[in-house]
Amino acid sequence: MSRNLEQEIQDFYDASSSLWESIWGEHMHHGYYGRSGTHKVPRRQAQIDMIEELLRWGGLDDKKMPLQHILDVGCGIGGSTLYLAEKFNAAATGVTLSPEQAKRGQERAKQANLENTVTFQVANALELPFAENRFDLLWSLESGEHFPDKAQFLEEAYRVLKPGGLLLMATWCHRPTDSLAGELTANEKQHLAEIYRVYCLPYVISLPEYRAIAHQTGFYNIKTDDWSQAVAPFWNIVIDSAFTPQAIMGLIQSGWKTVEAALSLGLMSRGYRRSLIRFGVLQGIKPER
Repeated sequence: MSRNLEQEIQDFYDASSSLWESIWGEHMHHGYYGRSGTHKVPRRQAQIDMIEELLRWGGLDDKKMPLQHILDVGCGIGGSTLYLAEKFNAAATGVTLSPEQAKRGQERAKQANLENTVTFQVANALELPFAENRFDLLWSLESGEHFPDKAQFLEEAYRVLKPGGLLLMATWCHRPTDSLAGELTANEKQHLAEIYRVYCLPYVISLPEYRAIAHQTGFYNIKTDDWSQAVAPFWNIVIDSAFTPQAIMGLIQSGWKTVEAALSLGLMSRGYRRSLIRFGVLQGIKPER
C-alpha cells in the first residue's frame, strides 16, 4: 500500500467516523434488506441483519460454533468486532488504518466490559502483524475495496488463519466482465474513477476475479454470491440521512473531504442502478494440515 493512499484512507476515516457514529451508530457498512431488497426495516436493524445474514451464509449462525479467536480486518469503530465477540463469546481483534477508529473501538470495548477480550490496533491489512495459524475466523466487512493488492490480502488472510479457519468477506465489486456485457466501457470506467477518488479506493475487481484469487491462494470450499439487490436501498437511505440539520452541521465540522463524500453519495446509488457496482460476498476455508 502506497504511503499516499494509506494516509488518504487514514485521514478520511479519522475525519468522518465520529460523524457517522453520531448519525448512524457503530456499524459502518451496508444494511441487508432481504434477498430482493424489499424488506422495510429500520436502518440500524438492516445493518445487524447484514452481519447475521453473512454469518448464516457462512454457516456460523449457530452461537455454539467453537470460535476462540476472531480477526476483523477493516474494523471501523468496532461494530462487527464487538458484536461477534459477544455473540460467540470469543476473543476478537480489530485492525484499521485509522488511529481515531482504533481509539474509539477500544473505548467502546471498555463500555461493553469487553476490554479484556477485545482489542483494536492500527495495522495494514496487507502486512498483518500476527503470527501464522492464529485465528478461527477472519472477517472483512466492506474493507477489501480499499486494498491496493487483493491477492496479497487473501494471502495474508490465509497465513493468519488456523488450519480449518474460515474467511468471510463482503466487498464492493464491479460487474463481471466475462459475460455478454463484455469489458468495462469508457463511461463505466469514468464512473468508477470518480468513486475511487471520492472514497479513497485504489480499484475494485469483479466477484469472479475474487473467486479465482482465493482458489490460487489455496482456500477450498470457496463460495461467492452477489447481494447487490439485497443492499441497493442502502445508499438512498444514507442520502436522506445526510441532509438533516444535525448531519449538515457535522459535515461542515468534518472538513471538505467528508462533505465531498456526502455530496457524491449518488455515485454509489447510480452505480447500483446501472448494475456497475456489485456487492460481493466470499467464503473460503484454509485446509487442515
